[in-house]
Amino acid sequence: MIEEPLELGDVLVEADADQHLLVDCLTLWVTNCLGDEDRWMQRRTAFLHALTACRAAVVLVSNEVGLGIVPLGAETRRFVDEVGRLHQDLASICHTVTFVAAGLPMTLKASATGSADA
Repeated sequence: MIEEPLELGDVLVEADADQHLLVDCLTLWVTNCLGDEDRWMQRRTAFLHALTACRAAVVLVSNEVGLGIVPLGAETRRFVDEVGRLHQDLASICHTVTFVAAGLPMTLKASATGSADA
């Protein structure tokens, strides 16, 4: 088990092709990264680039936080917006995307092959 609270892209870059990685949870990672706002975009970009180049099989777990009421506080709104943008970018590069609600999986995007799943 590897715990990496900030430089998640570095872990993906170092992964071998025969490894299987479970990244749990991306919303916690975003929370950690937004604590250092000056480097958030750099870490986010590095993570997305590392994911597309990663040779290992990757499964990403995240929480959908944008389905409710828009938060009033600026920090909470920023968090919801950043997680939503990250999810959109991940959905565009991942081969399979599954949304789970009430324990029921709903396939949003399916592919027969791939190394990155969200």
